[in-house]
Amino acid sequence: MAPCFFVSDLHGKPERYRVLFQRILDETPRAVFLGGDLFPHELARTKGVPGGVPGFLDGVLAPGFERVRNLLGDRAPRVFVILGNDDARFHEAALRAHAANGLWSYVHQRCVEFDGWLVCGYATIPPSPFQNKDFERYDVSRYVDPGCVPPDQGTLSVPVSERELVWTTIAEELASLAKGREMERALCLFHAPPHGTAIDRAALDDVVVDHAPVDVHVGSVAVRRFFETHAPRLGLHGHVHEAARLTGRWHDLVGTTPVMTAAHDGSELALVRFDPDHPESATRELVPTG
Repeated sequence: MAPCFFVSDLHGKPERYRVLFQRILDETPRAVFLGGDLFPHELARTKGVPGGVPGFLDGVLAPGFERVRNLLGDRAPRVFVILGNDDARFHEAALRAHAANGLWSYVHQRCVEFDGWLVCGYATIPPSPFQNKDFERYDVSRYVDPGCVPPDQGTLSVPVSERELVWTTIAEELASLAKGREMERALCLFHAPPHGTAIDRAALDDVVVDHAPVDVHVGSVAVRRFFETHAPRLGLHGHVHEAARLTGRWHDLVGTTPVMTAAHDGSELALVRFDPDHPESATRELVPTG
């Protein structure tokens, strides 16, 4: 049986998407998982994107998957999508419109069935130093790491309630996601990696803010506790581009759950191939985009 593809943090680079679409056509995976930070940065001047950032979805992302579907027909893979902390939330409406037409499944804060597995998505990360707070919430409490900006002190592209912004935690939202579900068969497509692993290690060595050392592990404590409690089948993550380079590992284990990252800080496309029945056999290839 064909493996699944997992990619993340493509950041609107057309060359990465071109390589991804060609690999899908060449290998016909069972499914493709997109783990967030899909769009160009709102301040970027991106060459090759019709209409710039606002035109990326209908100029690059959707046409690419439509072409794949047209060429492969019944062999086209299922596609599962979340956004990430660098993506503006106002893109959700268009993503959902394409989802309604069957182009992909948008799974943020949702779980959907797939080949006997349960694909559960979550885009949100703990507070970071960045200003865009569309997909940031407090982690397990209202604590904020040194150098980070609280969710209610940044900017939003879509208004949300004060309760969501100030009082809701990642731990609370993940508990709602799991309620009444068989999480042992879940494939967790979470942008934030679990805290204290090989895949959440950031380049923050010797950084001090207001005399306080900065934690080099920037993943989510709530995600880690969630995995330790519910033991899902697999965790698919992005967000920390340099983690695999710094640790030499793109995968780890939290309790009994294998976790892996497709984030990458080079120019290549980091392509993870995995079989949910045999996650220990997963591979990661850095595919040149030049």
